[in-house]
Amino acid sequence: MIWTIELASYLEDAPWPATKAELIDYANRTGAPLEVIDNLMELEDAEELFESMEDIWPDYPTENDFFYSDEDEY
Repeated sequence: MIWTIELASYLEDAPWPATKAELIDYANRTGAPLEVIDNLMELEDAEELFESMEDIWPDYPTENDFFYSDEDEY
């Protein structure tokens, strides 16, 4: 299972919390690439509720992971 920011972005508006089946259904309905659906199908526990993308991809970058410079400083 390989996630990228681009692939994960297809699940940003998913109905969290959601089960594996709900996420696969959402990905199918929204036209997510096959790689997203393949990654979701590789999840182990079909009955587990996933609260957010971080539950699926623990290394999912958050806003705190990006460094923004203050444009007013220049």
